[in-house]
Amino acid sequence: MDKERFEWLVAKVVDSLPDEFSTKLENIDVVVEDQPSPSQLAEAGLKRGETLIGLYQGVPLTKRSRHYGMVVPDKITIFQKPIEAKCKNDTDVKAEIRRVVQHEIAHHFGIGDARLRQLENNED
Repeated sequence: MDKERFEWLVAKVVDSLPDEFSTKLENIDVVVEDQPSPSQLAEAGLKRGETLIGLYQGVPLTKRSRHYGMVVPDKITIFQKPIEAKCKNDTDVKAEIRRVVQHEIAHHFGIGDARLRQLENNED
């Protein structure tokens, strides 16, 4: 899939979020990169040979105090190549983009990986 279409799909997922979430996505950038960098892998605590499909970098809403302000935007990065490698077709890619974007936005709202795995397993 070309990068422009992939970015469009990511933007479409973000735009389709319910108002209760989208109105709280202030000062946050959602970007697409081909692959995670070595520093992004290290930040996520991954070992050599492991990869990321998405990454949230910032201060979750639940950790912000009244003194929070004048900061660079939080960042959600969606990694195209690892998602495509994981998926068999465009339909799978679209579904995985939706899942990853929602997962990373949940981190913005202060939900950790353990709780997200629990929630994701209950959806099946």
